[in-house]
Amino acid sequence: MSSVDNTKSKNQKSAKQMLVSYGRIGTLGWFEHHEAHIPKISSHVVIKTKRGLEMGKIVGIHNYRGGQFKSSPEQVEQYYCNRTKDYPLGEGGRFVRFATHEDLGEQKHLEKNAIGEAKTCQRITEELGLKMKIVEAEHLFGGERIIFYFTSETRVDFRELVRQLAREYQTRIELRQIGSRDEARLISDYESCGQQCCCSRFLKILEPVNMRMAKLQKATLDPSKISGHCGRLKCCLRYEDENYLELKRKMPHRSTPVQTPKGPGKVVDFQILTQLVIIQMETGDRQAWPLDEIQILKPGQTSKQNKPAQKKTGEGDKDAAVTAELVEKPDSEQDSAPGKKKTPQTQSSQNNGNGSPQQKREGSQQPGKRRGNKNRRRRPKNKQGGSPNGQNAQNSQKNPPAQNSNRQGNKQKPSSGNTTQPSGE
Repeated sequence: MSSVDNTKSKNQKSAKQMLVSYGRIGTLGWFEHHEAHIPKISSHVVIKTKRGLEMGKIVGIHNYRGGQFKSSPEQVEQYYCNRTKDYPLGEGGRFVRFATHEDLGEQKHLEKNAIGEAKTCQRITEELGLKMKIVEAEHLFGGERIIFYFTSETRVDFRELVRQLAREYQTRIELRQIGSRDEARLISDYESCGQQCCCSRFLKILEPVNMRMAKLQKATLDPSKISGHCGRLKCCLRYEDENYLELKRKMPHRSTPVQTPKGPGKVVDFQILTQLVIIQMETGDRQAWPLDEIQILKPGQTSKQNKPAQKKTGEGDKDAAVTAELVEKPDSEQDSAPGKKKTPQTQSSQNNGNGSPQQKREGSQQPGKRRGNKNRRRRPKNKQGGSPNGQNAQNSQKNPPAQNSNRQGNKQKPSSGNTTQPSGE
């Protein structure tokens, strides 16, 4: 048993595989072979799949060494599965032989017959009143099956159609519904760029394309110019989308303040590929600057050229020296600084010889000597708004201390109506 297991493991290691594209849709699959050499030219092979005997084409003819594909099946599978949910790799099958001239001639004959078979299917469809469009027919190399590709907006009951086609061609009939992009893959030829359509030449995965990609690449927004044979946006808009996104991240946003070698300005527009920023200067002119030669100003940051220049005359130096001295001196010295007006309070305190204003304030805070402006009594006015009688005015001017003392005595002595005498004990 051990010898049998060893022989199986050796055969599995020695088994060679080739990657082949087959069918009108271009399905990929791995096929085992025992060829010692694979030619470095486009080679057609005859293979055996679940559908029958088919004609295929070797993929990556320059990636074979000693008849073995350089990349492993796991690496090829990871390459496609990491990009989309679709899985373009089929189950594969068995390699039969390299195609001969007779095989290639027979394949061309079947392809010509497939055109008439598609027209016959379309005629029967119209007779049955089915709302479907026959795109193309595929006749397998071995003749075991004919596959018809069609498009339809609704579900179609084509059982009667299959019966009539089977009686007509005496073989197995298969109908497969496809979308607009797969339709373009089957019948498209050349695009406006002069090259063969990507979907029919090499694309295996048709990922979605949106209008954001066209706007980012500054392409024209005319639908007739950016749409392909399928009526949707061209697949080539997706090729450079990642590079455009990476370059756009480096560019500043519009209305961003920047500093240029010729002065400050504001971003108006930019060119992604050339990395040029169009800036509107303070004078109103627009200039294009490379991204490396400008400096983006942060919020609250001002440019160096916006700062006011210092005066070159001696007056500016004197003003700066005076402001510096005022900052360093205390408040008492700043009051007596040259050029500063004195308030009436400070002038009266200096002219009076009884003491400094600070000493007077301390003396006024002592008890019994509170004679400030707060204790002065306002002069009553008559209803007409005039001055009081001359007699009252003279009495108020003659005896101001008496009134103050009476007022203080009233504050100290409580009223007889509100207090109670203590009882003698």
